[in-house]
Amino acid sequence: MKTYLDCIPCFMEQALNAGRIATRDEKKVKNLLDEVGMLIKEIPMEHTPPETGAIIYRKISEITNNNDPYKEIKAKNVSHALHLYPKFKQKVDESDDRLLTAIRLAVAGNIIDLGVGKKFNITEDVEKILSQEFAIFDYELFKKELEKTDDILYIGDNAGEAVFDKILIEELGKPVTYVVREIPIINDVTKKEAIKIGIDKIATVISSGTTAPGTVLYLCNDDFKKKFKKAKFIISKGQGNYEGLSGIDSPVFFMLRAKCPVIAKNIGVNVDDIILKFSQR
Repeated sequence: MKTYLDCIPCFMEQALNAGRIATRDEKKVKNLLDEVGMLIKEIPMEHTPPETGAIIYRKISEITNNNDPYKEIKAKNVSHALHLYPKFKQKVDESDDRLLTAIRLAVAGNIIDLGVGKKFNITEDVEKILSQEFAIFDYELFKKELEKTDDILYIGDNAGEAVFDKILIEELGKPVTYVVREIPIINDVTKKEAIKIGIDKIATVISSGTTAPGTVLYLCNDDFKKKFKKAKFIISKGQGNYEGLSGIDSPVFFMLRAKCPVIAKNIGVNVDDIILKFSQR
C-alpha cells in the first residue's frame, strides 16, 4: 500500500507520542519533530507507510538514546492479555465453532495498537468484536485452504496481541512458523515477547529481519523471504503488515481491524470494521 497525504500528520503524531515516551527532554522532542519533518519531505509517496516508519523510529532512537520506548507499556499489555488468556480460551472451548471464535479473538487482539494513537480497553473491545459482523469474511476459503496446507506462516503484529494469536495457533491444527520483528519498534512483538507468551512451545518462532513496523519484503532477511516465497498459507496480522504486503502475489489471509480512515478506504470498509480477507493477485 502506498503512502497517502493523510499519513503525513500521522507520522508526525507518532513521532511526538513516541518521543515523549522516550524522553522528558522537550528540547530533544522538538529536535526530533524537526528532523522527522525534514525526513518526510523527502519520502516518496509510493513507499509503504512501514518503510517510512522504520526511518522515523530509527531517528527517535538516535535522538532520544532510547531503543525501546514502549518497553514498559508492552510488558503491561502482555501481562494483562496473559491474565485474560484463560477467560478467552474458555470462550473457544464453549463455542459451537472453535476455529471461528479463535479467529475472532485473534482479530480482536489487533486493538492493541499504540501506533494509531487510539485508546482501547482490551476486555470491553474484545467482547464487542466477538459479536461483531465481519465486513470482509473469507472464512469458508480459509477453512478450505487450511485443510489443504501442510504448514502455516503466521506473521505477528503487536506484543499484547500475540497472546490472542496463541489461542488461534492452538486451534489451527497444523505446524506454524510465527514471525516476529527483528528489533523493538512501537509495541510490535519481538522474539522476547513471543517466548514470554509461550508461543515458542507451540510454534517455531523466527524473525523476519525487518526493522519496520510492518512486513516490507526487501527489508527482511533471506531466511524469511525464502519461507514467504514458498508458503502456501500465510496469515498476516494487523495494519502494518497489510500496508507492507497488500498487492504482493502470495496466498495471504489478512486479519485486522481497520483503525484508521486510510486503511479503511484502501480496503473498502469503514473504520472499526473487522476483516478476514484473502488476497492473491
